Amino acid sequence: MNRLGIDIGRVIINGTTGPGDTSFFAGDTAAMLRTPAVPGAFDAIARLVPRFADTWLVSKCGPRVQQRSLEWLHHHDFFHHTGIPADHIRFCLRRPQKADHCADLSITHFVDDKPDVIAAITPVVPNRYLFKTWPTTEAAILRSLTPR
Repeated sequence: MNRLGIDIGRVIINGTTGPGDTSFFAGDTAAMLRTPAVPGAFDAIARLVPRFADTWLVSKCGPRVQQRSLEWLHHHDFFHHTGIPADHIRFCLRRPQKADHCADLSITHFVDDKPDVIAAITPVVPNRYLFKTWPTTEAAILRSLTPR
């Protein structure tokens, strides 16, 4: 049974405005909520969700950014648009801990923008995608699901 895991920052929420992982959460709540989604994220994820038994968001961030991430996702109606259940989200404080969540959830496919995460999950996730754009990532995931 295939299960998809997806990072949030710079994969769903666009973080290209600054150098840090969570720079898109700087400022007041209104500014944070104006942060756009990564182009094509919602539609690509909505197309992928039905192809998997389960889809989870797995993100590294502290308590403040966890709360802001949830606010952003709900404000942008992410869960409704993509079909991912709102309780299918896991947070951790260090990137290597994503491997623990992936193992616990039996994730078979994972999308992340950080090479160190990809390295950390390699022992437990057979299909890993270093995110660049949604069109290329979606195509790679679909190729992996097609019987050869």
